[in-house]
Amino acid sequence: MLREETVFGPIFSRRLGTSLGINLLPEKGKICNFDCIYCECGWNKDGKDDSVIPSAAKVRTDLQNMLVRLQKEGTQVDSITFSGDGEPTINPEFPQIIDDTLALRDQYAPTAKVSVLSNATRVHLPKVFHALTKVDNPIMKIDAPTNDLIGRINHPAPGYDVARVVEALKQFHGNFILQTCMLRSKEFDFDSSRPEVLDGWMDIVRELRPREIMVYTIDRPTPAQGLEKMTVEEMTQLVQPLIDEGFQLQIKG
Repeated sequence: MLREETVFGPIFSRRLGTSLGINLLPEKGKICNFDCIYCECGWNKDGKDDSVIPSAAKVRTDLQNMLVRLQKEGTQVDSITFSGDGEPTINPEFPQIIDDTLALRDQYAPTAKVSVLSNATRVHLPKVFHALTKVDNPIMKIDAPTNDLIGRINHPAPGYDVARVVEALKQFHGNFILQTCMLRSKEFDFDSSRPEVLDGWMDIVRELRPREIMVYTIDRPTPAQGLEKMTVEEMTQLVQPLIDEGFQLQIKG
Protein backbone atom coordinates (compact mmCIF):
# COMPACT_ATOMS: atom_id res chain seq x y z
CA MET A 1 0.00 0.00 0.00
CA LEU A 2 1.25 3.47 -0.90
CA ARG A 3 0.81 6.19 1.69
CA GLU A 4 1.72 9.65 0.49
CA GLU A 5 2.59 12.89 2.25
CA THR A 6 0.54 15.96 1.35
CA VAL A 7 3.14 16.94 -1.26
CA PHE A 8 5.37 14.15 -2.55
CA GLY A 9 7.86 13.36 -5.29
CA PRO A 10 8.65 14.33 -7.91
CA ILE A 11 8.21 10.85 -9.37
CA PHE A 12 8.23 9.63 -12.95
CA SER A 13 4.71 9.05 -14.24
CA ARG A 14 4.04 6.83 -17.24
CA ARG A 15 1.40 9.29 -18.39
CA LEU A 16 2.56 12.70 -17.16
CA GLY A 17 6.36 12.70 -17.06
CA THR A 18 8.12 14.17 -14.00
CA SER A 19 5.20 14.59 -11.63
CA LEU A 20 5.01 16.41 -8.29
CA GLY A 21 2.16 14.81 -6.39
CA ILE A 22 -0.43 16.39 -4.13
CA ASN A 23 -2.40 14.19 -1.75
CA LEU A 24 -5.54 15.93 -0.46
CA LEU A 25 -6.39 13.05 1.88
CA PRO A 26 -4.85 11.56 5.05
CA GLU A 27 -1.12 10.97 4.91
CA LYS A 28 -1.35 7.66 6.76
CA GLY A 29 -4.79 6.57 5.63
CA LYS A 30 -7.08 6.33 2.65
CA ILE A 31 -10.46 7.88 1.90
CA CYS A 32 -12.16 7.10 -1.39
CA ASN A 33 -15.66 6.57 -2.76
CA PHE A 34 -14.20 3.82 -4.97
CA ASP A 35 -12.48 0.67 -3.70
CA CYS A 36 -10.80 -0.50 -6.91
CA ILE A 37 -9.45 -4.03 -7.11
CA TYR A 38 -6.24 -2.66 -8.66
CA CYS A 39 -5.64 0.38 -6.41
CA GLU A 40 -1.98 0.74 -5.48
CA CYS A 41 -3.11 2.39 -2.21
CA GLY A 42 -4.79 -0.83 -1.04
CA TRP A 43 -8.32 -1.51 0.17
CA ASN A 44 -10.26 1.26 1.90
CA LYS A 45 -10.67 -0.90 5.02
CA ASP A 46 -6.91 -1.01 5.46
CA GLY A 47 -6.53 2.77 5.41
CA LYS A 48 -8.66 3.84 8.37
CA ASP A 49 -5.84 4.62 10.82
CA ASP A 50 -5.73 8.28 9.80
CA SER A 51 -8.74 10.42 8.88
CA VAL A 52 -7.13 13.89 9.00
CA ILE A 53 -7.75 15.74 5.73
CA PRO A 54 -5.20 18.50 5.04
CA SER A 55 -6.50 22.08 4.96
CA ALA A 56 -6.03 24.42 2.04
CA ALA A 57 -3.54 26.38 4.15
CA LYS A 58 -1.41 23.28 4.78
CA VAL A 59 -1.46 22.29 1.12
CA ARG A 60 -0.46 25.80 0.08
CA THR A 61 2.44 25.95 2.57
CA ASP A 62 3.74 22.46 1.76
CA LEU A 63 3.50 23.04 -1.98
CA GLN A 64 5.24 26.40 -1.83
CA ASN A 65 8.07 24.97 0.25
CA MET A 66 8.53 22.11 -2.20
CA LEU A 67 8.43 24.34 -5.28
CA VAL A 68 10.98 26.73 -3.79
CA ARG A 69 13.29 23.81 -3.04
CA LEU A 70 12.92 22.29 -6.51
CA GLN A 71 13.48 25.68 -8.13
CA LYS A 72 16.75 26.11 -6.21
CA GLU A 73 17.82 22.58 -7.19
CA GLY A 74 16.99 23.22 -10.83
CA THR A 75 14.60 20.26 -10.90
CA GLN A 76 12.16 20.32 -13.81
CA VAL A 77 8.52 19.54 -13.04
CA ASP A 78 6.29 18.48 -15.94
CA SER A 79 3.09 18.14 -13.93
CA ILE A 80 1.74 19.09 -10.52
CA THR A 81 -0.62 16.20 -10.07
CA PHE A 82 -3.51 15.71 -7.65
CA SER A 83 -3.61 12.00 -6.92
CA GLY A 84 -2.67 10.61 -3.50
CA ASP A 85 -4.53 8.18 -1.27
CA GLY A 86 -8.07 8.33 -2.66
CA GLU A 87 -10.37 10.67 -4.57
CA PRO A 88 -8.96 14.25 -4.41
CA THR A 89 -12.27 16.04 -4.98
CA ILE A 90 -13.53 14.67 -1.65
CA ASN A 91 -11.45 17.32 0.13
CA PRO A 92 -14.01 20.04 1.05
CA GLU A 93 -11.53 22.81 0.15
CA PHE A 94 -10.73 21.37 -3.28
CA PRO A 95 -11.77 24.52 -5.24
CA GLN A 96 -9.63 26.82 -3.07
CA ILE A 97 -6.70 24.41 -3.28
CA ILE A 98 -6.89 24.45 -7.07
CA ASP A 99 -6.77 28.26 -7.11
CA ASP A 100 -3.79 28.29 -4.73
CA THR A 101 -1.96 25.66 -6.77
CA LEU A 102 -2.41 27.52 -10.03
CA ALA A 103 -1.04 30.71 -8.45
CA LEU A 104 1.99 28.90 -7.03
CA ARG A 105 2.59 27.10 -10.31
CA ASP A 106 2.59 30.42 -12.17
CA GLN A 107 5.10 31.82 -9.68
CA TYR A 108 7.56 28.96 -9.28
CA ALA A 109 7.08 26.45 -12.12
CA PRO A 110 5.32 28.23 -14.99
CA THR A 111 5.99 25.46 -17.53
CA ALA A 112 4.37 22.75 -15.40
CA LYS A 113 0.88 21.52 -16.12
CA VAL A 114 -1.65 21.09 -13.32
CA SER A 115 -3.35 17.70 -13.51
CA VAL A 116 -6.15 16.11 -11.50
CA LEU A 117 -6.64 12.33 -11.46
CA SER A 118 -10.28 11.76 -10.51
CA ASN A 119 -12.88 9.01 -10.67
CA ALA A 120 -15.35 11.65 -11.94
CA THR A 121 -17.92 10.86 -9.26
CA ARG A 122 -18.27 14.50 -8.17
CA VAL A 123 -18.13 16.30 -11.50
CA HIS A 124 -21.88 16.91 -11.25
CA LEU A 125 -21.23 19.29 -8.32
CA PRO A 126 -20.90 22.84 -9.74
CA LYS A 127 -18.00 23.92 -7.50
CA VAL A 128 -16.02 20.79 -8.30
CA PHE A 129 -16.69 21.07 -12.03
CA HIS A 130 -15.74 24.74 -12.11
CA ALA A 131 -12.46 24.00 -10.33
CA LEU A 132 -11.68 21.18 -12.76
CA THR A 133 -12.19 23.46 -15.75
CA LYS A 134 -9.32 25.64 -14.51
CA VAL A 135 -6.61 22.96 -14.58
CA ASP A 136 -4.60 21.95 -17.64
CA ASN A 137 -5.38 18.25 -17.40
CA PRO A 138 -8.68 17.17 -15.85
CA ILE A 139 -8.18 13.39 -16.09
CA MET A 140 -11.45 11.57 -15.48
CA LYS A 141 -11.85 7.82 -15.00
CA ILE A 142 -14.37 5.45 -16.56
CA ASP A 143 -13.24 1.81 -16.56
CA ALA A 144 -16.44 0.16 -17.79
CA PRO A 145 -19.77 1.12 -19.36
CA THR A 146 -22.37 -0.21 -16.89
CA ASN A 147 -23.03 -0.02 -13.17
CA ASP A 148 -22.73 -3.80 -12.87
CA LEU A 149 -19.34 -3.92 -14.53
CA ILE A 150 -18.04 -0.92 -12.61
CA GLY A 151 -19.27 -2.60 -9.46
CA ARG A 152 -16.98 -5.55 -10.17
CA ILE A 153 -13.79 -3.56 -10.75
CA ASN A 154 -14.24 -0.24 -8.90
CA HIS A 155 -16.60 -1.11 -6.01
CA PRO A 156 -18.09 2.41 -5.88
CA ALA A 157 -19.94 3.83 -2.90
CA PRO A 158 -23.75 3.42 -2.95
CA GLY A 159 -25.49 5.78 -5.34
CA TYR A 160 -22.95 5.66 -8.14
CA ASP A 161 -24.48 5.82 -11.60
CA VAL A 162 -22.33 5.73 -14.71
CA ALA A 163 -25.07 7.45 -16.73
CA ARG A 164 -24.97 10.42 -14.35
CA VAL A 165 -21.19 10.54 -14.64
CA VAL A 166 -21.38 10.57 -18.42
CA GLU A 167 -23.94 13.38 -18.37
CA ALA A 168 -21.75 15.39 -16.01
CA LEU A 169 -18.68 14.89 -18.20
CA LYS A 170 -20.57 16.29 -21.17
CA GLN A 171 -20.18 19.70 -19.51
CA PHE A 172 -16.51 19.66 -20.58
CA HIS A 173 -17.55 19.62 -24.25
CA GLY A 174 -14.63 17.27 -24.88
CA ASN A 175 -12.00 19.41 -23.15
CA PHE A 176 -10.85 16.72 -20.73
CA ILE A 177 -8.82 13.50 -20.69
CA LEU A 178 -10.51 10.15 -20.16
CA GLN A 179 -8.48 7.48 -18.38
CA THR A 180 -9.23 3.77 -18.37
CA CYS A 181 -7.45 0.84 -16.73
CA MET A 182 -7.57 -2.42 -18.70
CA LEU A 183 -7.07 -5.78 -16.99
CA ARG A 184 -8.51 -9.24 -16.38
CA SER A 185 -9.73 -10.92 -13.19
CA LYS A 186 -11.27 -14.38 -12.97
CA GLU A 187 -12.23 -13.84 -9.33
CA PHE A 188 -14.17 -10.66 -10.09
CA ASP A 189 -15.42 -11.87 -13.48
CA PHE A 190 -14.02 -8.89 -15.35
CA ASP A 191 -12.15 -8.68 -18.63
CA SER A 192 -11.63 -5.39 -20.43
CA SER A 193 -11.40 -7.20 -23.76
CA ARG A 194 -14.89 -8.70 -23.58
CA PRO A 195 -17.43 -7.10 -25.92
CA GLU A 196 -19.73 -6.31 -22.98
CA VAL A 197 -16.97 -4.08 -21.58
CA LEU A 198 -15.13 -2.85 -24.64
CA ASP A 199 -18.02 -2.04 -26.98
CA GLY A 200 -19.99 -0.08 -24.39
CA TRP A 201 -16.88 1.77 -23.25
CA MET A 202 -16.05 2.78 -26.82
CA ASP A 203 -19.61 4.05 -27.25
CA ILE A 204 -19.09 6.28 -24.20
CA VAL A 205 -15.85 7.57 -25.72
CA ARG A 206 -17.70 8.42 -28.94
CA GLU A 207 -20.43 10.17 -26.96
CA LEU A 208 -18.05 12.27 -24.86
CA ARG A 209 -15.32 12.82 -27.48
CA PRO A 210 -12.53 13.65 -24.98
CA ARG A 211 -9.48 15.44 -26.33
CA GLU A 212 -7.32 12.49 -25.26
CA ILE A 213 -7.79 8.98 -23.89
CA MET A 214 -5.24 7.42 -21.54
CA VAL A 215 -5.39 3.63 -21.63
CA TYR A 216 -3.14 1.81 -19.21
CA THR A 217 -2.87 -1.39 -17.20
CA ILE A 218 -1.72 -2.39 -13.73
CA ASP A 219 1.94 -1.62 -12.99
CA ARG A 220 2.26 -1.90 -9.20
CA PRO A 221 1.15 -4.36 -6.49
CA THR A 222 -2.64 -4.57 -6.15
CA PRO A 223 -4.89 -5.39 -3.18
CA ALA A 224 -6.75 -8.07 -5.13
CA GLN A 225 -4.73 -11.11 -6.08
CA GLY A 226 -4.57 -12.81 -9.45
CA LEU A 227 -5.15 -9.73 -11.61
CA GLU A 228 -3.78 -10.02 -15.13
CA LYS A 229 -2.22 -7.03 -16.83
CA MET A 230 -2.50 -6.45 -20.55
CA THR A 231 0.28 -5.73 -23.01
CA VAL A 232 0.56 -2.49 -24.97
CA GLU A 233 0.12 -4.51 -28.14
CA GLU A 234 -3.11 -6.09 -26.92
CA MET A 235 -4.56 -2.81 -25.67
CA THR A 236 -3.63 -1.11 -28.95
CA GLN A 237 -5.45 -3.80 -30.88
CA LEU A 238 -8.53 -3.43 -28.66
CA VAL A 239 -8.78 0.34 -29.14
CA GLN A 240 -7.77 0.33 -32.82
CA PRO A 241 -11.29 1.31 -33.95
CA LEU A 242 -10.99 4.54 -31.94
CA ILE A 243 -7.54 5.22 -33.38
CA ASP A 244 -8.95 4.70 -36.86
CA GLU A 245 -11.72 7.20 -36.06
CA GLY A 246 -9.16 9.87 -35.22
CA PHE A 247 -9.23 9.82 -31.41
CA GLN A 248 -5.98 10.70 -29.63
CA LEU A 249 -4.90 7.76 -27.48
CA GLN A 250 -1.98 7.32 -25.10
CA ILE A 251 -1.43 3.63 -24.33
CA LYS A 252 0.87 2.60 -21.48
CA GLY A 253 1.84 -0.81 -20.19
